[in-house]
Amino acid sequence: MKNLVEKRLARIFIIFLLLCLAIGGLEALLKPAPVFFKSINLMNILLQTSINTIIAVGMTFIIITAGIDLAVGSTLALCNVLMGLVMPAVGLQHPFFQISLAVIAALAVGGFIGFLNGGISVAWRIPPFIVTLGMLGIARGLALWLSDSQTVNLIGRVDSAFSFIGNGRLLGVPMPAVFALLVVAVGHFLLNQTRFGRYAIAIGGNREAARMSGIRVGYYTTLAYVFAGLLVGLAAVVQTSRLGSANPTIGAGYELYAIAAAIIGGTSLMGGEGAIGGTLIGALIIGVLNNGLTLMNIADEIKQIIIGLVIIIAVMADRRRRTQ
Repeated sequence: MKNLVEKRLARIFIIFLLLCLAIGGLEALLKPAPVFFKSINLMNILLQTSINTIIAVGMTFIIITAGIDLAVGSTLALCNVLMGLVMPAVGLQHPFFQISLAVIAALAVGGFIGFLNGGISVAWRIPPFIVTLGMLGIARGLALWLSDSQTVNLIGRVDSAFSFIGNGRLLGVPMPAVFALLVVAVGHFLLNQTRFGRYAIAIGGNREAARMSGIRVGYYTTLAYVFAGLLVGLAAVVQTSRLGSANPTIGAGYELYAIAAAIIGGTSLMGGEGAIGGTLIGALIIGVLNNGLTLMNIADEIKQIIIGLVIIIAVMADRRRRTQ
């Protein structure tokens, strides 16, 4: 099993490298001054990919349990709005308390929504697709209601230390990318070295067999959603810091990119299989595609079509591999 995962990761990484070479080569042919392989653009790709990577790690755990979460974008928006309301209310007089309370609020709300998604799905035996689809509307509606459908500007209203989370650099690497890599490392450890990860894989592989083996299926399934919700809260912290504002419409379509990153990275929609390293590569593939198409002045609508096609191809490849 380990060898199969490693071989799959190697194939995905080769595809990633070939994609980079193809985009870089195409840009060199079309533009007199190509910038794709310049360090500033590569760092920009890492920055643009970071939020999706953080969310996609949590999504990987959910999909491994044979679940899905369509509410991650709306949940991020709700966490974003709550931070935008909490921090100005506390004021600049207490910077540590201001930042700490906002971060705790984002993580708590993200985790709680994850708990509701997983708990309701397990307790009432409702497909997670339906539960999270409903939560998508609830979270987005709450975000719009709490903010009065207005963007809250936080520049000058929060301590400058908060801005470092989303705009600072560590050894030249953007802080959002640093957070994303830390999340990848933690996710890899949890999936491969802990009971939580092993049980998540067992549940996705065969739920009834896992139950008969004494695994608390409901508990660990819900835990996967809570973990994913916490990561959405963390992504909201990074995003809020980076943008310096709270926008109730932010996060639209984030669930698409998170699911795509996991699937492209080799996580099976049928559950029971996945690798966090693959999810990272999947997120980078999406980031490279977006960046490369932007450099070549491809319209956003066309980019969405291409990403959608990539998702379909990845699912078809997974289905073919499982039937062989």
